[in-house]
Amino acid sequence: MDAPVTGEILRVFVQLPDPRGQNVRHRLMDILTIALCGVICGAGDWVAVVFYANKKKAWLESFLELPNGIPSHDTFSRVFATLNPEELEKCFVAWMSKMVQLGGGKLVAIDGKSLRRSFEHAWDKSGMAHMVSAFVEANRMVFSQIACDGKGQELDAIEKLLKLLDLEGSVVTIDALGCQVSIAELIVQAKADYLLQVKDNQPTLCAKIQTLLAEAVLENLEGWKGDSFQETTGDHGRIETRKVWVTWEVKHLGELAKTWPGLKSVALVERTRQVGEEVTIKKHYYISTLDARKSARQFLEYSRGHWSVENNLHWQLDVNFDEDQRRIRKGHGAENFSRLCRIALNLLKNEKTAKCGIKTKRLGCGWENDYLLKVITG
Repeated sequence: MDAPVTGEILRVFVQLPDPRGQNVRHRLMDILTIALCGVICGAGDWVAVVFYANKKKAWLESFLELPNGIPSHDTFSRVFATLNPEELEKCFVAWMSKMVQLGGGKLVAIDGKSLRRSFEHAWDKSGMAHMVSAFVEANRMVFSQIACDGKGQELDAIEKLLKLLDLEGSVVTIDALGCQVSIAELIVQAKADYLLQVKDNQPTLCAKIQTLLAEAVLENLEGWKGDSFQETTGDHGRIETRKVWVTWEVKHLGELAKTWPGLKSVALVERTRQVGEEVTIKKHYYISTLDARKSARQFLEYSRGHWSVENNLHWQLDVNFDEDQRRIRKGHGAENFSRLCRIALNLLKNEKTAKCGIKTKRLGCGWENDYLLKVITG
């Protein structure tokens, strides 16, 4: 297969182990290439992938071998159900490492998402697939993802992600679920910084931080080593004010501060939203390794950046790829198809010449082969 045709993403798949035995009728690289092209062009399941491939057969034959024609949807289903997701993830990370450089203070937001219709039976949703992703906010791309056994098992997936990525120089944000000493230790060992949200799953820590920051805010940080910042934005009749207070005097946490590796600061972010006469106030507490070289404004940017994973990854996967409606359930099929969608999303985001949304770009790829090649080859 010619390099200009395949692009970097497909070249990294060359070393992917084939889960099938001997005497296979279809080459694994042909299957992977067709699947990725089909997903980019709008396919949401294996039947649609095969329908796409049959309509584009003459074009696909110009650069794929296809010794026995287009594989059936059952073949796609079997291959991706048995394809080792960890090996596929290694290929994904190798590709992303060439596209996106971490470090330099880049925000890496780690968050989980359930594939809501990936359970085997309607009466038993315990088999629902859950994916934990690492999202690079500066590039708005998912860098890596790991599946976990269930919604209560994300910690194991988070640990695997942290061990998989080269995070040196990055700032890692995780919601309250990931506020664990073991998680903080892995981030520090990776020579990265963390900003971890603190809630009631760490009751003693949460109570002490709330007391400490309440006193700091009351005294307006006078006599404290700290910083504060406030901003107000308005849109569509909604006014939102965000205030942040940061103090580096973690010594006031006593012995508790010593249990958290590299802890240098605690922060409070208060969000006040007004819509008409209705006003809501939410407070979020954080612990961090970030020191006084980072301002309160930067703390706010990191905390806001974490939630970009909802708008720029989860929301796009649901709206543009119908992820919550997908009914792929066999073996590793749901996880591997989800990874194809994230590869497709990254490729489409990386294509900057078309000034339109992801859904329109997918249509364009289906309409014009040259544009699809442009997306794949970057």
